Amino acid sequence: MTATSFNPIQMQQAAITSTNQPLTLKQGQVFHGTIKQLYPDQTAEIQIGNQKLIAKLEVPLKTGDAHFFQVTGTSPQTELKVVTGPMEQTASQGQQINQLLESMNLPKTAEMQQLLSHFMKAQLPISKEQLMQAEIWLKALPEGITKMDALQAIQKMVELKMPMTNEVFQALISGQKTTGMNSIMENFAQLLSQDTALSASLKQNLMQQVQAIAKPFEVETGGLVLAKSIQILTNDTASMSAKIQALNILKEAGIVPQQATLQNWSNPNDTKSTQPNQLQQAGQVIQTILTTNPDDKNQLINQLKSWTANQSFLNNEQKQQLNQLIERFVQLPTTKQTLEVFAKQMQEQLIKAFAQNASDRLFTQDANALSVKDHLLSLLKHEATTPIQNEALMRNLMKNSAESPQSMIQQIVTQADAHVENSMDSKAMEHALKTVLKNLGVSYEATLGNKSADLQVIAHQLKPQLHTLMQETHIMPQLKEAAEMLMARMNGMQLSSGENGHQHQLIMQVPLEFFGRKMDATLQWNGRMKEDGKIDANFARILFYLQMESMKETVIDMQVQNRVVTVTVFNENKGITPLAEPLKAALKIGLAEKNYQLSGVFIKQFEKAQPEKITAVVEQQEEHNGVDFRV
Repeated sequence: MTATSFNPIQMQQAAITSTNQPLTLKQGQVFHGTIKQLYPDQTAEIQIGNQKLIAKLEVPLKTGDAHFFQVTGTSPQTELKVVTGPMEQTASQGQQINQLLESMNLPKTAEMQQLLSHFMKAQLPISKEQLMQAEIWLKALPEGITKMDALQAIQKMVELKMPMTNEVFQALISGQKTTGMNSIMENFAQLLSQDTALSASLKQNLMQQVQAIAKPFEVETGGLVLAKSIQILTNDTASMSAKIQALNILKEAGIVPQQATLQNWSNPNDTKSTQPNQLQQAGQVIQTILTTNPDDKNQLINQLKSWTANQSFLNNEQKQQLNQLIERFVQLPTTKQTLEVFAKQMQEQLIKAFAQNASDRLFTQDANALSVKDHLLSLLKHEATTPIQNEALMRNLMKNSAESPQSMIQQIVTQADAHVENSMDSKAMEHALKTVLKNLGVSYEATLGNKSADLQVIAHQLKPQLHTLMQETHIMPQLKEAAEMLMARMNGMQLSSGENGHQHQLIMQVPLEFFGRKMDATLQWNGRMKEDGKIDANFARILFYLQMESMKETVIDMQVQNRVVTVTVFNENKGITPLAEPLKAALKIGLAEKNYQLSGVFIKQFEKAQPEKITAVVEQQEEHNGVDFRV
């Protein structure tokens, strides 16, 4: 069957690169070329593929003859040695290759002949040392890697002048794979859990990151458990037993102090530092009230009204209630006591409001990039917390809740899981992808160069911690091998991505797990960059390869031309066309909201001419009944 695959685009990009970039030769390299023009002093114009160069020859040659040449010098000018005699135009490629093998004393193995044939066809120079190393790799390919995959990886190494090391080769062939990321992660996690030699802190940090990648919705689910627990605590009709259970689960997670009681668990605290005029989190609102100088009452009132009006997580009724509290405070004399009372009233009102709205605001952030749970934690915690600490608190809450013997807590967790599952939409998928990619830290090296980068966030990502792990002297050999495989896969994404002028290619492999369904997702984006270095959203091509339980093998090819979007879905099932019809309207509306125009959605069957089957990019690893994920 025939479908659009990653390889054709990669090869197209390689062709562009070869055409657009000037040919650079290094001493010892061999290439196939034709004499186009002779000049005095044994200098000639030689054509290599689509490019030409001027070089000095060791011996006189004839115009029109084709030879294999070897570079003997590059400064002050290119000097070439003829490796083979003139080749007849009628000579087969095999005859030309055999002549080169004899002239350079190269082994006449099938692998070496494949290498020379590949590079002769690609019109690329390669050295004898590179050929010898490449032959070794071709003779010992890992399981699941074809020789064509390996040849393309070697070609990329030569073209981009990468070091001919085993680490780079392994990373490149790993980057070409479209499945297996989940199994690599699972193997690493299992070996890590069994290790007893690592330091407790390193092992704990690694396990936390593996857990964060494996459960991209755990923090959001924890936010719902937090909100429900608060609703029980603030509900006058809830039983004493229920309130005690809710309070204890928050204590165990470290969200409220261990000494908290049902009477004082939400008391405000003025020990947190708050920058003037920097009201973002709800907790900062309370701290500002508590630390306000009575002479600055008017400024405080203006700040509170502005914050309330701009807080998108509050509905109109809740904003009205808060404004009524503010107006009542305006009428009172400003003393330390009235400020404390006002702060407690505002805190109680905000805690109730955010807890009530949590379930409707999943996967959503306000103008300050804060979530509902961020606001709730800022109201409850007596010390300032970072986003990483907030995520850790939510994961700890989920761990303790899942292990709780109390049936009420188990019911809260079950309801939270169900609500998250029923809320799956484009925002949820975006959240999952961003969460996994952030925690993997695939491109953390590039992030280090950004002055505004949060080094604490970067240090907690998986990839920099893998670097630390592999430097450990007491690491189990099996664990080190698993870490190296994982690192090779992540490095492969970077090496397979790249840019050529304004053209850019990005490849992402994301291990995903949704409610027990594990899958490897690989996406390839091809587009161009604007002069300011940012992605041009007007032109792009995005490819997805999916292997789904019900629809089976599916390829989605999305092309964007001047913000006009065309989507082609390849699938063998003739019955999906009527199923897709109702979704087209929703897709059109969604694209229009982003200022894109849908040209059309086309459903096609795979053609049968292609002998090699396309590898699926998203593959479900467990059987489940029901409908597949919608894209």
